[in-house]
Amino acid sequence: MTTSRPAHIAMFSIAAHGHVNPSLEVIRELVARGHRVTYAIPHAFEEKVAETGAEPRTYTTTLPSPDDDPEAWGTELIDNIEPFLYDAITVLPELARAYEGDEPDLVLHDITSYPARVLARRWGVPEISLSPNLVAWEGYEEEVAEPMYAELKETERGKAYYARFHAWLAENGITQHPDPFVGRPPRSLVLIPKALQPNADRVDESVHTFVGACQGDRAAQGDWERPAGAEKVLLVSLGSSFTKQPAFYRACVEAFGDLPGWHVVLQVGKHVSAADLGEVPATVEVYPWVPQLAVLRKADAFITHAGAGGSQEGLATATPMVAVPQAVDQFGNADMLQALGVARHLPMEEVTAQALREAVLALVEDPAVARRLAEVSAAMAAEGGTRRAADLIEEELAAARADRA
Repeated sequence: MTTSRPAHIAMFSIAAHGHVNPSLEVIRELVARGHRVTYAIPHAFEEKVAETGAEPRTYTTTLPSPDDDPEAWGTELIDNIEPFLYDAITVLPELARAYEGDEPDLVLHDITSYPARVLARRWGVPEISLSPNLVAWEGYEEEVAEPMYAELKETERGKAYYARFHAWLAENGITQHPDPFVGRPPRSLVLIPKALQPNADRVDESVHTFVGACQGDRAAQGDWERPAGAEKVLLVSLGSSFTKQPAFYRACVEAFGDLPGWHVVLQVGKHVSAADLGEVPATVEVYPWVPQLAVLRKADAFITHAGAGGSQEGLATATPMVAVPQAVDQFGNADMLQALGVARHLPMEEVTAQALREAVLALVEDPAVARRLAEVSAAMAAEGGTRRAADLIEEELAAARADRA
């Protein structure tokens, strides 16, 4: 453990489980080490943040709520990126007022929190990105970003977006182009295992440090007991956002509900109920939410949307996965998991009860999959997780203090 005088550390994030959850154990560890941690977060996550011992600094967000229908995010690339800029412009004055006279010694921020980066530079303090998913590698812009954004930048809406972003940055004394401002932080702790990072050999590790999963014991989320007589347990979850998929859940029930020896834990989210699934046998438990890590520690297989959180929890618990991605980075994660030899990538349009059953059984019965999971899980543990993340944050604090001395 690095020794460091207590400091005021400010964390900034948005109201999204996949962005908040990865940071919570790091925050809990920093509080345990004696630091005063404030956490700027919309009201919906106030209680979750407070449980870490950090002080929530709540703000009013304009982004869709985590309880909203996923369709609230639209269908085009511009629909996905415009809301973050609008939110940043709207909430920056509120966040500045919230910290007036109580400026932190260091800023931590989620990759979506543009105001945090503006404020860190205004205050002249170090900024560290806590990335819950993949980071840019050398050549990322040419290989991925430029082809993805080329058409958008020629549209009127795209031009307006970039003009507004440039103007907002300039108003705050930042001359950087919006793309590197968003995608190239000066310092980054990557809260996923290196095994999930595409082109990991081309990532600049003087900027990005992979600390792997920062999971903690999650005891506050509750436990789950494997039923007596369950020879195999399957967890099915599409995460917290893209869960409005009743036909998919019905296929899972059809595939495993009558499979001898198998017990299914089915998390369906807030937009689907057990009544939408038809007749559900006693060997299938249906919930809007489950303590996922607790279930995975006792599960034999995992059907997942391949979000960053679920993917690394599956790896950490050495659970074979069938990846059925729904959006954004999940498609890349699914490919990475399959390339690691620990999962099958099954596109949603190819999902049938038979395809799900065949994929799960093939993975569970393959000793090579079990061996590869054991190797990846061990490598993840060696990355250091929560403690290493806290050590590195304290190193940045010490370096900043030395520079000021």
